[in-house]
Amino acid sequence: MPTWKLTLEYDGTRYHGWQSQKNTDRTVQGVLIRAARELLGEDASTGGAGRTDAGVHAIAQVAHLKARKKMPEIEIARGLNDRLPFDVNVLGVEPAAPTFHARHDAVSRTYLYRFSRRRTAFDKRLVWWIRDPLDAAAMRRAAKLFEGRHDFASFCENAEGQASTAVVVEKSDIADLGHEIHFRIQASHFLWKMVRRLAGTLAEVGRGNLDEAGVVRLLETKSSEPAKWTAPPSGLFLERVTYPATPAALRRP
Repeated sequence: MPTWKLTLEYDGTRYHGWQSQKNTDRTVQGVLIRAARELLGEDASTGGAGRTDAGVHAIAQVAHLKARKKMPEIEIARGLNDRLPFDVNVLGVEPAAPTFHARHDAVSRTYLYRFSRRRTAFDKRLVWWIRDPLDAAAMRRAAKLFEGRHDFASFCENAEGQASTAVVVEKSDIADLGHEIHFRIQASHFLWKMVRRLAGTLAEVGRGNLDEAGVVRLLETKSSEPAKWTAPPSGLFLERVTYPATPAALRRP
């Protein structure tokens, strides 16, 4: 069956997350599969690299698309975009091997969280505006503490329902851009609400309410504190999905 790798961007404000749900048709995967079936037939199926939550955005979500009908990649991209709502856009379509799976074949994901130091007329849906002064240097030092292998049970929703709450974070950093502060974090996978709780914790550090020792304590002992600091979804973006350097799964058979 022909298989394609899609790269998409979307504003998640109006959606109940990426994944299709039985009780609503307002999901990103839901509108994508509807467009795909109109274009390629009812046997079309999709899957995404990251199951972004309600209100979360994507700069470069990756999805696989499978269908029996063959069509040039440029026509698939144009056909899908003609059928998709204004806030979901296909950036590119590439041929892939039948075994390619957007989630299982990915080796890492990078998320971006945008804090705003000022009120904005244009980006309200895409940032978390914090009125309090933020110490970006302190936030950067705290963000570096997340790197490496840690048990992120304190930062996970429903930790008891997870097979493991250990995650290896490859990179975690803060960039001070003046009116915005950007938090980027890269790992092979993330726990439910993990990035938003890490972002909320960094906001507490930036405000001066939490020091580095307090962050270390949260990493070393299970605590419910980060739950009350969960950052809003508005500032969160799936920024990049990385695949193996020799992506055999992406090649044509």
